[in-house]
Amino acid sequence: MPEETTETAAAPGRDAVLHAVSSAVLAVTRHLSVREVLQVIVRSAARLLDARYAALGVPDDQGAFAEFVAEGITDEQWEAIGPTPRQHGMLGAMLREGAPVRLPDIRRDPRFEYWPRAHPVLKDFLGVPIRDGEQVLGIIFLSNKRVPGGFTAADEELLTMFAAHAAIALINARLYERGRELTVIEERTRVARDLHDSVSQKLFSLRLTARAAVSLMRSDPERAAREIEQVERMAGEALAELRAVIVELRPAELDRHGLVETLRKHADLLGRLHPVSVAFTFAGDEPGDLPALTEIAVFRVAQEALHNALRHAAAESIAVRLSHDPPRLVLEVSDDGKGFDETGGRGLGLASMNERAEAAGGSLAVDSRPGHGTMIRLEVPT
Repeated sequence: MPEETTETAAAPGRDAVLHAVSSAVLAVTRHLSVREVLQVIVRSAARLLDARYAALGVPDDQGAFAEFVAEGITDEQWEAIGPTPRQHGMLGAMLREGAPVRLPDIRRDPRFEYWPRAHPVLKDFLGVPIRDGEQVLGIIFLSNKRVPGGFTAADEELLTMFAAHAAIALINARLYERGRELTVIEERTRVARDLHDSVSQKLFSLRLTARAAVSLMRSDPERAAREIEQVERMAGEALAELRAVIVELRPAELDRHGLVETLRKHADLLGRLHPVSVAFTFAGDEPGDLPALTEIAVFRVAQEALHNALRHAAAESIAVRLSHDPPRLVLEVSDDGKGFDETGGRGLGLASMNERAEAAGGSLAVDSRPGHGTMIRLEVPT
């Protein structure tokens, strides 16, 4: 039976492409990261052509992939498969050749090499490059079409058209991220300049006043006492300005990865650095574009709570849970450590965490008893 290539058959496909591309474009306008935009593209492509598996790889300059996202493979399967692929076999051939590939069975093509032991078995295959002019930005491929018969010429046409539009979404996402990074760099430069101008002047004045107090100790004790009071006042002002500067410093990771991924990476890193199990979970709707004050408050409270648990709790496991049920975002950091008497826990950074919660319009709750672990719960509006 001939493959469908008529205008009647192709028209609904083009409508579906436009709808799928709009999802990817909207992902950029929601200020999502490049990786999140890639995930939207892959998910849209799999739905568009009814494929069981879909993946998108963005190559790096070291023979691997800077980003590689897939649809149809669980986290457990990824864990068993191991590291993301390198630029070999069919993927490497597609990057070198820069042309679409459509096969009834990828395993029978001479360019195919191997899969890791836990990799799902792929059969029918359709892959196209995502191009910006002559440059191949990445490759998107689908496998195991759910409808019998494999991928058709019409499918190849649709995916090629989708890839051309997806390239625009990917380029825009990259430009947006770079713009955010430049903004962060500019802001940090400004903060550093303000820090140098204001705090350094206060510290210089503080040093001179302290010297004057020392020289007056014997000749004029009363005046020396007044100078020491002045030292104390200026030290307090300098400390307040330092705290204000620190609050202004937005972690670069938040701009690069967003709140959810930044917390996940932070928990993973601490789990590798310490002999304690540190687990992160997220539930609910993707937070999207949160106010900067909210993101910073949640991240800093999580950092402080994790620091306390690792340093003071003698815990075996720590759980970081973030959930978003609009219009509220909830962070919970709990451990199975020794706990503490809440009436004597003021030195654990709780005042700072409370200040951050209030500044973001939220609330902080602490539940801890000696011998029963600790739970820090932050709730902020979104």
